[in-house]
Amino acid sequence: MADDPENPVLTYLRRIDERVDRLAEDMREVKSRLGILVSQYANVSNRLDRLDERMGRIENRLGLADA
Repeated sequence: MADDPENPVLTYLRRIDERVDRLAEDMREVKSRLGILVSQYANVSNRLDRLDERMGRIENRLGLADA
């Protein structure tokens, strides 16, 4: 029985399973990196909003603001 050839379907299924495992790990890494990017984008966006507010106050004090 040890000399019986292995079932080709099982061989393909094992290969598919290995590839799915690698894809799942890659997706976890991509999601992690995307989460970091979203967080950094939110931080930059908040900073730009504050800068916009500050610029508006400066323009008002200098009389440069549009009426």
